[in-house]
Amino acid sequence: MDLKERILAYMHEEAYRPLLAEDLAEEMHLEGEDLVGFGTALEALEADGAIIKNRSDLYGVPSRMHLVVGKLSMTAKGFGFIVPDVRESEEETDVFVPASDLATAMHGDRVVARVHAAEEEGRSREGEIIRILKRANEKIVGTFESSKTFGFVTPDNTKLTQDVFVPKKEAHGAKTGSKVVVAITKWPDRRRNAEGRVIEVLGKIGDPGVDVLSVMRQYDLSESFPEDVQQAADACEKEPSPEEYRGRRDRRDFPIVTVDGDDSKDLDDGVYAKRHADGSFFLGVYIADVSWYVRENQPLDREARARGTSVYLVDRVIPMLPEELSNGICSLNAGVDRLAMACEMEVRADGEITSYEIVPAVIHVYRRLTYNIVNKVLVDKEEPFCSDNEDIRAMLETLKDLRGALKDKRRRRGSIDFDLTEIKVKLDEKGHPVALVKRAGTLAESIIEECMLAANETVARHMDTRNQPFMYRVHEQPTGEKIERLNSLLSTFGLFVHQSESGEIEPMDVRKVLEKVSGRPEERIISAVALRSMQQARYSEMSLGHFGLAARYYTHFTSPIRRYPDLMVHRLLREAAEAGGKIPAARAEQLRVLLPEIAEHSSARERLATEAERETTDMKKIEYMAQFVGEEFDGIISGVTQFGIFVELDNGVEGLVHVSTMVNDFYEYREDLYAMVGERTNAQYRLGDPVQILLVRANVEERSLDFVLKDNGAYDPTAMKNAVRGGRKGGKSRMDTGDGNSKKKEPAGDNPKRRHRGDGKKRGASGEKLPKENRSQEAKKSKSGRGGKKGGKLSRGEKNLMRMARGKERSSYRDLDGSTRERGDYHRVRVTGLNSAVWPDPPGYHEGESRREDAGRAEKAKSAPRRRPRPHRKTENGTGNAK
Repeated sequence: MDLKERILAYMHEEAYRPLLAEDLAEEMHLEGEDLVGFGTALEALEADGAIIKNRSDLYGVPSRMHLVVGKLSMTAKGFGFIVPDVRESEEETDVFVPASDLATAMHGDRVVARVHAAEEEGRSREGEIIRILKRANEKIVGTFESSKTFGFVTPDNTKLTQDVFVPKKEAHGAKTGSKVVVAITKWPDRRRNAEGRVIEVLGKIGDPGVDVLSVMRQYDLSESFPEDVQQAADACEKEPSPEEYRGRRDRRDFPIVTVDGDDSKDLDDGVYAKRHADGSFFLGVYIADVSWYVRENQPLDREARARGTSVYLVDRVIPMLPEELSNGICSLNAGVDRLAMACEMEVRADGEITSYEIVPAVIHVYRRLTYNIVNKVLVDKEEPFCSDNEDIRAMLETLKDLRGALKDKRRRRGSIDFDLTEIKVKLDEKGHPVALVKRAGTLAESIIEECMLAANETVARHMDTRNQPFMYRVHEQPTGEKIERLNSLLSTFGLFVHQSESGEIEPMDVRKVLEKVSGRPEERIISAVALRSMQQARYSEMSLGHFGLAARYYTHFTSPIRRYPDLMVHRLLREAAEAGGKIPAARAEQLRVLLPEIAEHSSARERLATEAERETTDMKKIEYMAQFVGEEFDGIISGVTQFGIFVELDNGVEGLVHVSTMVNDFYEYREDLYAMVGERTNAQYRLGDPVQILLVRANVEERSLDFVLKDNGAYDPTAMKNAVRGGRKGGKSRMDTGDGNSKKKEPAGDNPKRRHRGDGKKRGASGEKLPKENRSQEAKKSKSGRGGKKGGKLSRGEKNLMRMARGKERSSYRDLDGSTRERGDYHRVRVTGLNSAVWPDPPGYHEGESRREDAGRAEKAKSAPRRRPRPHRKTENGTGNAK
């Protein structure tokens, strides 16, 4: 135990009061080297928030001083939550921090807060930030706006709620509307915003590639590598040498195949299988031996550890390793020798693994296959795919049967399979989305998945049973609170998940519930709530099992090209094998300190990569949907909150129906029912229910879509059709989702060729400007637009709006802040984003406003005291033209 650990242990277990540094050292009886290093250790613990020094220079641990240390997670509404570093019990919730108690903390900062008990049972604790330990936002990506003397940057991240002030001399050529990266030079205080300087201009909003590049800078993702890392990659051999084959199992005579996506380049896994006469199987899983080339603490290793994972954005891959390795010497390309780590297993006909070997090998991939080709051979029996692969067709059939055996084994032990679909965004050469394609799981993908799962479990069991330091992939039990909420829902359908005396549940019980509701109306809501009850998987140095897979042992072994934990797994397997099966004690002790840090960092990098991937995909989804503003869609309620319901469309796109647009009743959020319930009508909008919606707003910058319910929404289809710009002409949807559909409501008698009107700034679906002559024509039209008509004929849409404004009966509804609108009040929604679509104000609205303003000015002028005008000092005697 080092000095810092001893200090912490003493303060947690033996110190009964806050102590001065001198008293602490004396009570711990420190001397010699420990006494010399005491001050440094104490400062490091304080900087990390493990101990706190108060105003009286007394030290204590946060938990005993009613303080909490953690990461601040902000919301776009201005308040935040602190996620504690340490939770003593499940009752210790996240800490709510109102905007007034944030001090100058920003999203992502590591902070110390004074905690108050929750005012109501079941609510989060509340806190006040008293110290900022570490700033998280040294660089911010946003949109630059300039004035004569200064500029400011509005962050893209809506959780950063304040603009960054930029002195004019620090703008460095940035123009209004540019996407920029600004470095913070002064942190905010209570009276002023943060100050910064522009360090990179990414381009103009709407320029091809700028949107994805902005996300890359926001998450600090780089496609290029530091010079020393690139030099190390360039120095790697192009092909393995025969000397490296010594000590390896030679599997070059096995017809090993790789099966990946059509556009995959980093091929890190191959498989081979054969059936024995007794019906059992031999399965070989061969993984690229990346750890042979990436040695510990060398430049390649340090960079891979920092990155943690490859990041798959919507239009590019940010690799963990340079291309010379990921697509070259480490990639299991067909027709060449490659070094690999092999997990070879004997599998009974019922899927149980009876024996295995984990050995370094040399392989020669026989053929590169894709999921599409394998499906054509095994499912569709389509030519010429079958004849082209006749020589390995028997092995593919064996893999298919083996997949069935392995899957049945997982099902018997209670593994939970959630049916999740993936949405892929197709882009054109300029990066604009042209289609959304729904990808469901296929047989080929399932074959590879079952083979990889078997290898992962086997490797984890191998190291855990030998009690060796190792890296595991863990998925823990759902929390007691989430189990209680799930059972509360299940009870309404006469179902229940049994809990043990310790409060734990078995995966099999969850699986049985899902099987019972399969095909029933309640299947959607129960599956959705069960999925949300699960904890997030993470990396750990402890073997805690995998709840979702119902696996006692589990790790990640199969993707060392793109995941650092997998690379560590290979390295530890090699170390144990070279040491005769057991890692030396000194090295094992070193690893027990190192592995928790790597596991925590890798988990954090995985979450960051997931967020970046989701953000770029959602951005392109919304950009694609912008052309359909005003159209109707079928969807499923995918979430219910106090402020509205989220609806997922058939193409995987999700948007919000705000409660303020639900006009036929006052709606209350019922958490126990996962529903919005009408007070008068008792109408319910419940998780999993089908609904029809109208898309009214698409905002790429906010990453949001706004819907209204077709049968319960404040909208007028005709007025919206006339207002939306950039939609489909003629009302016919050409939406390409693979298998989705949409509907456009055509008011009778309206001309489908009529041009849509907007705000005069004509832009395409991706934001590009139209030619200048077109803009000038639109500007002329706008001068005689809706606000300036006097005595002219009203359009059909304006007549409908007039009827809505004057005579149409509507129920009141609630806004998020609790305010209400009176019956008959015109509900005006300004729609912004790529289409800048606007619902028109009622005819006469602007004229009425102008008359009221003119009357107000006239009344003010009448009541003002009259004064004799004072002559200018240079014309005291007046001028010759003065009257």
